[in-house]
Amino acid sequence: MESGRFTLHRIFALDYASMVTPKYLHLTPGGVRPGVMAGPFRAVLIAEQAVSDDWRNDVAAWLVDNGCLYFIAWGLDCELWHDSVDWAVLEDFDFGDIPDDRFVMTTWHDKEPLSEALWFAGNAATHPDVELDATLLVHVAPQPASARIMDAYSISQALPSEG
Repeated sequence: MESGRFTLHRIFALDYASMVTPKYLHLTPGGVRPGVMAGPFRAVLIAEQAVSDDWRNDVAAWLVDNGCLYFIAWGLDCELWHDSVDWAVLEDFDFGDIPDDRFVMTTWHDKEPLSEALWFAGNAATHPDVELDATLLVHVAPQPASARIMDAYSISQALPSEG
């Protein structure tokens, strides 16, 4: 009986994750940021090309200013991306207290395959105070790869959890 409840719960979680379709955004290193986003949202940064510190900090500030409340970094220099978002939040609040509903959760996934970082985004990246219904997949690369990244996200949501 217990395993039946676990199976139903697990099926529900997978169905819910598949209902939320993320948006794909390609950014060319050094290029112009897009317009204003509607927050709150979680962002997965997929870094496949090195960037300058200034451009990384600019993109991090743009994400925070537009409502990113959970930031997941994967790929080249993902720890630096993580730190840039943390600094952007601190700067927004003059290094003072950050309201709970504006606090940005951040993680980096340098020793994991992309599939695990994407699974984490769809199944575990929740904010303690704000419902995050939107996911933005930010792809930093010389060329866009929307189909590849969106397919990888979709496939990752069917992966079993470790627990």
